[in-house]
This record gives sequence, structure tokens and C-alpha cells, in this order.
Amino acid sequence: MPDSPLHRLSAEDQSVWLDSISRQMLRSGELARMMEEDAVVGVTSNPTIFQKAMAEGDAYDEQLRRVLETERDPKEIFYALAHDDIVEACDLLRRVWDEGSGKDGYVSWEVDPRFANDTQATIDEAKRLHEWVDRPNLLVKIPATKEGLPAIEESIANGRSINVTLIFSLQRYREVAEAYIRGLERFVEAGGDPKTVASVASFFVSRVDTEADKRLEKLGNTELQGKLAVANAKLAYQAYLEIFSGERWQRLADAGATPQRCLWASTSTKNPAYPDTLYVAELIGPRTVNTMPIETIEAFQDHGVVARTLDRGVDEARRVFDEVAAAGVDYEDVTNTLEIEGVQKFADSMHELLAGITAKRDAMVAA
Repeated sequence: MPDSPLHRLSAEDQSVWLDSISRQMLRSGELARMMEEDAVVGVTSNPTIFQKAMAEGDAYDEQLRRVLETERDPKEIFYALAHDDIVEACDLLRRVWDEGSGKDGYVSWEVDPRFANDTQATIDEAKRLHEWVDRPNLLVKIPATKEGLPAIEESIANGRSINVTLIFSLQRYREVAEAYIRGLERFVEAGGDPKTVASVASFFVSRVDTEADKRLEKLGNTELQGKLAVANAKLAYQAYLEIFSGERWQRLADAGATPQRCLWASTSTKNPAYPDTLYVAELIGPRTVNTMPIETIEAFQDHGVVARTLDRGVDEARRVFDEVAAAGVDYEDVTNTLEIEGVQKFADSMHELLAGITAKRDAMVAA
């Protein structure tokens, strides 16, 4: 095994996933290279990532022409294009999935973000995407909105592996973990094998600092800037250790269930004043995932320091929460704002993506 910072990170039982996918990356061999050289063992995608991939160049044009022979609806066109990328990535990562008995090797595909507040539409679309891709290493992404929680439970209860996305608050994280456990309990009671179901809880990190720092700036408190996001993730990990232990969880574990790992998402540093590996270096710990954009992978490979940090400084993390509250920043309002904005950003990307596809469709039809 190569001795790189990311391989050493993997040796700490933290899986490296790539927060990006594109046809060019798949066809050029770049993703395969990153699997070997950068320890990448999973891929996540979202509407923003697909929007960027499909807006650049002409990699999708040939397939688009073929799809237009039978389909004109922009969303269905997008899904046809994205489906091929997801399947190709699943097949590329299948070896990782097989060798690790389903621990890693996953590719994530998000339900239409415009369904974030529609439980039944989310359930139906998760079912559709799973059946269409038909690969055991697919994770369908469902946002952790209040309406998303019953969709998560129902999908798990039907034996479908889920990546729960857009988690910002500790309370919502606990609700997500509860939905996973209830779903598994229902699945087992119905005779299902829990070894076939996987899930990760995608906890967004850097955006917490972005929002909290903005509020701290207005209050004239710069000492607490850049601290809440890491503290938030560390306390989420403590909740994970508590939730996935004890008699209730042990019954599921004895039946073959695996814990819903915490996945650190939004780990690129938005503030140039902070170290560019901040949200990797401060959150290293076992049985977790860090999904990184390419620039963060490159930065960590260049100068990342590997040391177990996730379960250190827990008391300090609790103090940060107290100090932020004392400074006048409402944590619950911060996380609620981020959830609403997160859903809206993905919905905006979906609208932009579909508008781009419509424009290309019309140009090709006219030609």
C-alpha cells in the first residue's frame, strides 16, 4: 500500500470518499487513479456537482443526442445522463465493496432536491433510483429535513441503502440515527437481512463556521470564529458512540446490522484565513468517512498531518457551544438557516441544470 497522508488516514479507519463525479473523470481514468494513489473508496454526488460536470465541455453531447430520440423532458434527460455515470462509478468501485464486505465502495445519487419537503415523493424516487441502477453499492441521498426523516425510515425498512445528507444540528442527527434504527428494526422484523443495508449520516461541517462566523463578526467576537463547526462534528461523533451501543443496537448488530457511520461533508475550507486541511485534520477518527473535493484531497496529500483528533478535546467542544451561546449566537437558528439554505442551493442547482439541458436540447433539435 502506498505511504501517503491519505493512506495513513485510511489506516486510522476513516474512509476517504471523493465529493465529485463527472464523465470525464470516469473515462480518463482519473477516478481509478485516485482510488490507487489517494485511497479513495467512495464517491458522492449532488445536483450542484452534476450541474458543474454537465455544463463544462461536450462529454455528454453524444449521449444527449441519443436520449433526445425518445425523451424530451429535461429531468428525464438529466437522469438518463446521470444514470450512466452512476452505474459506471458503481461498477468501478464494486471491487472495493466486495473486498470490504460492503463497508465502502459506495456511490451516492441524490433524489430530486425539490422533493425535500415531500415525504412520499422522496420515498418513490429513492425506490426508483435504487431499482434503476440495480447495484448493491448505490447509496441514494435523502436530505435530513423533517419530511425526509420518515422517507429515510421507510427506505431503510424496505432494504434500501441511504446516504442522509444536509445534516447540520445535533438534534437532527439524533433524529436521523433514530430513523435508521427504526427502519432496520422493521426490516429485520419483516425477515430482511440487515447485512444488505448500509447508511451514512452526512454531517456538513464548513458551512457551520461560515454562518456562525458571520454572526460572530457582527457581534464583534472574532475569538470564537472557526471553532463551532469542529466542535459540532466532535459532539455528533460522541452522540454516534452513544447511539450505536447498548442493548437496542446490540440486538440489531447481532443480526448483522452495521452502524450508520458519520460522514464529514462540506470539508473544503471556505475562509482563506483557516488552514486548508482544517476540516480533515481536526476530525480524524475510526468508523467515519470524510468526503473531500479534489482540492482538499490534493492539499491533504501535500501537507496533511494524520493524528487521531475526533475524540479529543470533547470538553473543549462543549465549552465552545456555551461560549458561542453566551456571545449571542443562536445555534438552533444557525442550523435551521443552514438546512433551509442547503435545500435551496441544491434546488437552485437543479433548476440551473435543467435549464442548461433544455437549452442544449432545443439547440440540438433545431439543428
